[in-house]
Amino acid sequence: MTRRDLNDLDKPRFIAPDIDEDVTGREVDKPTRRQLEALEPRNAERVAQHLVMAARYLEVDPEFALEHANAAVRKAGRIAVVREATGVAAYAAEDYALALKELRTHRRISGSEEHLPLIVDCQRALGKAEKALEEAQSSAVEKLDAAGKVELAIVVSGIHADAGDNQASLKALQIPQLDKNRGFSYSPRLFRAYAEALRGVGRDKESLSWERQAIVAEAALGLGQFSEPEIVDLGDDIDLDAAKETVREAGERHSENVDATAETPHESANATNATNSGVGNAEADDDAPATNAVDSQDDVAVTEASAPVEAEASAPSAQRTDDEAGDNTDSGVAAPSEADDAAEPSETTAPMEPGESQTVAPASESGETAETGDDSENHDR
Repeated sequence: MTRRDLNDLDKPRFIAPDIDEDVTGREVDKPTRRQLEALEPRNAERVAQHLVMAARYLEVDPEFALEHANAAVRKAGRIAVVREATGVAAYAAEDYALALKELRTHRRISGSEEHLPLIVDCQRALGKAEKALEEAQSSAVEKLDAAGKVELAIVVSGIHADAGDNQASLKALQIPQLDKNRGFSYSPRLFRAYAEALRGVGRDKESLSWERQAIVAEAALGLGQFSEPEIVDLGDDIDLDAAKETVREAGERHSENVDATAETPHESANATNATNSGVGNAEADDDAPATNAVDSQDDVAVTEASAPVEAEASAPSAQRTDDEAGDNTDSGVAAPSEADDAAEPSETTAPMEPGESQTVAPASESGETAETGDDSENHDR
């Protein structure tokens, strides 16, 4: 037995981590599959499974993801995508020395500079700030795409902030991609980093503005807290009695709000216009300030949803006045006939939340009307 064999006996035997039952290895993308074709088929399948597992657990359990990446390296150490996966998993697991080694190996095999921001950040984490800044200013930066340049700028800004140079930290983020009026996938991170840099130099008011803009960008792009819509289960187990009661209560609250609104001087003027014209308060809506649409979208939704309700609520009184006067010529609108009154809907749409509405009985109707409407609607379903 040779000395090498004895040394191998002293090393603990490597045991590959378990693979989830649903992972087949066919989940990898086409570029990865093409690189794995250089391996023997069974080995390629096993390596692909480890890569899938590394990607699956990268965010939830980085250490476990790194175990799978290391298992893939033992079987395919000369494949660029395998070294890349190992470097990214090591970075996520905060093993910066291993991450730096693997990412450099990936760069040497593939010739790609896409992970230059991670390489610079690993050097920063290892206390090699000067080396990190030197590499961040190399010609390789020109090969990065816009997202890569943003990530590199954030890393460089952090290096200057660690050194206490807040002005240099702020200047590092003033790149062409820092555009407050345009949003890309990297914009929220860049905006927040810039806001933090502004706080570092005492410009707190501007910092708050950029923080708000980061949220606006996330909402526009569907990222962060806006990435997944809220899902409400409306299955067969819904409590119909509770739903009817909620609709009735909502109708009562809405009726009270309409009555309270009608008592204000502004709405009294609208009611007078409705009596003379029979058109409700459409003119009042036209006179509403246009700035509402710019300042608050929710306000516009509420206003637009409530206008028809007020018009319908004031229409009966307008009709009675026209009948008593016997003359509708001043309004320019024909008086509704008895057939029209009979065909008039017995339900009114009341805004509950911005962008949502529920069907409830009007204030003059009894609770039975709303209950009957709900039963018929459920029967149609």
